[in-house]
Amino acid sequence: MAGGHVPALATLPPPPVPADNPMTPEKIALGEKLYWDGRLSGNGAMPCSACHLPDLGWGTGGAISFGYPGTQHWRNSQTILNSAYYNKGFWEGSATSLESQAPAAAGGAVAGNGDGSMMEMRLRFVPEYVAAFKQVFGTDWPHISQAWDAIAAYERTIVTDAARVPFDRFLAGDGAAMSEAAQRGQALFEGKAGCISCHNGALVSDQKFYNIGVPAAPEFNEDPLYQITLRWELYQKGVPEEVYRAGADDLGLYHKTKRPDDKHKFRTPSLRELRWTEPYMHNGYFDTLAEVVDFYDAGGGEGQTAGLQPLGLTEDEKTDLLAFLEALSMDAPLILEQPELPETATWAEFAK
Repeated sequence: MAGGHVPALATLPPPPVPADNPMTPEKIALGEKLYWDGRLSGNGAMPCSACHLPDLGWGTGGAISFGYPGTQHWRNSQTILNSAYYNKGFWEGSATSLESQAPAAAGGAVAGNGDGSMMEMRLRFVPEYVAAFKQVFGTDWPHISQAWDAIAAYERTIVTDAARVPFDRFLAGDGAAMSEAAQRGQALFEGKAGCISCHNGALVSDQKFYNIGVPAAPEFNEDPLYQITLRWELYQKGVPEEVYRAGADDLGLYHKTKRPDDKHKFRTPSLRELRWTEPYMHNGYFDTLAEVVDFYDAGGGEGQTAGLQPLGLTEDEKTDLLAFLEALSMDAPLILEQPELPETATWAEFAK
């Protein structure tokens, strides 16, 4: 695990915004509709929201995300809450921005499976979208790359409200915002438990990659479609034949780097909004935070290379640590309603 000096826990600043995709209210409103619109998928029924629903913690609520019809995903659907702060997207860090993450998901064969030119043509037959894209981007017709920019702008608004987070209110000087148990838990987090070595800074994540020995998802042994899709994923990412033919589990960062030492490494997730984003880990192996704490208390799992050691926490200390972890979340989940989506025009209407 990480060592030495680490950034202190802090309140999140405003999300970083790239210079080539500035935020405007009109762009955010357009991105919100596109986020919910199944036109941005292969079959017209797999929008971003299919795997990232507000009332399910902006994920699916299940251990492993479902796949495009005919496939089966092999990872937990990460929440998009605070995704604006990550410097790399996906569990293996294969996207470098929200702008690049959106098309990778919408066009990925196991996710949206959409063809860019087809998705663009669908948008061009929606008069409301034609007008909105012209207002926001100044073009006569929607361009698919602009759709990803708009969705990214919208996703930068799906962030923690510090005024609703006990820990952030405590940092701001409200001594009663966190319970005494949570305050003891923070001391454990930063001391005996050592959580802060990797879960640090305002995001409560160092955004690095570790193999902590999370067990393989049991689904891999129960449904052949998991194995079919996983091995296809390994194959299409160019791993050696002997690796993909024997691929029985998710290899994480190795998919990207092809370095053997990177097998089973995954990005440190943020601990913010944990109350609303269960289950946990890259494959949703743990249903509860208590199980996660027990896992770390035992020194991680078999084959871990992160340097984890047993913590020796008492039951009271585990309870305090859980109280602090829960204090990193807003007091209620962030729920936003689906917007009304515009209609596609007939050719006769379109040609007028």
